[in-house]
Amino acid sequence: MMTNFGIYLFIAMGGALGACLRFFLSQQALIWFGKSFPFGTLLVNVLGSALIGFLYTLISQGYIQATPWRTFLGIGFLGALTTFSTFSMDTVLLIQQEAWLKAFLNIALNLLICLIAVWLGSKLASIKIT
Repeated sequence: MMTNFGIYLFIAMGGALGACLRFFLSQQALIWFGKSFPFGTLLVNVLGSALIGFLYTLISQGYIQATPWRTFLGIGFLGALTTFSTFSMDTVLLIQQEAWLKAFLNIALNLLICLIAVWLGSKLASIKIT
């Protein structure tokens, strides 16, 4: 069993690698595709979603141990690479459970509320304080 320090260390190491890969891939996407569309974000979201599905399956089928791989790769690396991967995995699990309404609500609420939150955050940041 890992100590609390060990858990945080694994998360931090994975997170550092995930954040660096996110930056690298975003920069590469700018070079490859230009600035006309946020291809970098799309790239890391799709990659992270594929990787979390892959990791989840390896762990759930017993091919690899949950500890330390879920902590290092799932929480740290993929958490820093993209949180969209977690959203995607949650939605797929709801669909596999045939919880269609919950899956639809998860998609709709995450999309709508997050877009509104970005807009509100932007508005809040642009308020002039007198």
